[in-house]
Amino acid sequence: MTAIGSSGPFDVVTIGRVGVDIYPLQDGALEDVQTFGKYLGGSATNVAVAAARHGRQSAVITRTGDDPFGRYIHRELVRLGVSDVFVSTVAGLNTPVTFCEIFPPDDFPLYFYRDPIAPDLMIEPDELDLDAIRIAGIFWATVTGLSRQPSRAAHFAAWDARDRRTHTVLDLDYRPMFWGSAAEAREQVQRALPHVSIAVGNAEECEVATGETDPYRAADALLDRGVSLAVVKRGPLGVLAKSADETIEIPAHPVQVVNGLGAGDGFGGALCHGLLEGWSLDSTLRFANVAGAIVATRRECSTAMPTTAEVEAVLERIAR
Repeated sequence: MTAIGSSGPFDVVTIGRVGVDIYPLQDGALEDVQTFGKYLGGSATNVAVAAARHGRQSAVITRTGDDPFGRYIHRELVRLGVSDVFVSTVAGLNTPVTFCEIFPPDDFPLYFYRDPIAPDLMIEPDELDLDAIRIAGIFWATVTGLSRQPSRAAHFAAWDARDRRTHTVLDLDYRPMFWGSAAEAREQVQRALPHVSIAVGNAEECEVATGETDPYRAADALLDRGVSLAVVKRGPLGVLAKSADETIEIPAHPVQVVNGLGAGDGFGGALCHGLLEGWSLDSTLRFANVAGAIVATRRECSTAMPTTAEVEAVLERIAR
């Protein structure tokens, strides 16, 4: 596989989870829902889509089953502006599906169907296009990819190919159902942090990563582990970011929440855009904060990612 030429180099390359979201078109318990929508899903995939919505050339490294849902994923990736050049199939495994329940404003249980193992955890180190990873403007990985082998080894191989001073992001995306314990996840995150330059997570995920319940101490702990930027998403309390030189706090942008799932991925794609544009940390976080809030007003995830113009229109209203 290659990312050089007409399909690259890429601004943003993500690695990790993909699947099909089967999301209810009514709020409430799944047993009472009558109709569902089918959407491209998976955190790393959603971030690539979100970045593409801001005009970024993006690609995702992942795997699917050799089945109709896998073919759907290829089609949707291309339709939403994300290269599928690094997406291949794994024989004998099904493409994962994910259901959720929607209880606005803050309860959205997820149900993952990824047994016996998801294809996206079967990425082998020798399958990686290390040149594409090395030259990408941003390389984005998630904690889920560290939960099983061979994916874990592939992540470290990818990080070894990067100049650590570049934008190398670890999304602390912790899902307890993928791990034996929070302690196991923390061990792998602690191993990973010295290989990345940016860590992003919500308050719970930062606690899992560092053991610190206070978001300011958690950000400091992430910096102590070697990252140059720690971003703590605090939901209705806004977002906190710390580097060696700056501490930035951005208040939440109030919205009527429809589905909070995917808001963090919208934030992530917008964060990538701001970093690549070379914006100040304050401007980048304000842009990303609004992008995530917009996603929360929509029912689905991947197709809910806003365009740059949509985010800028909200920022202009806020500034008036």
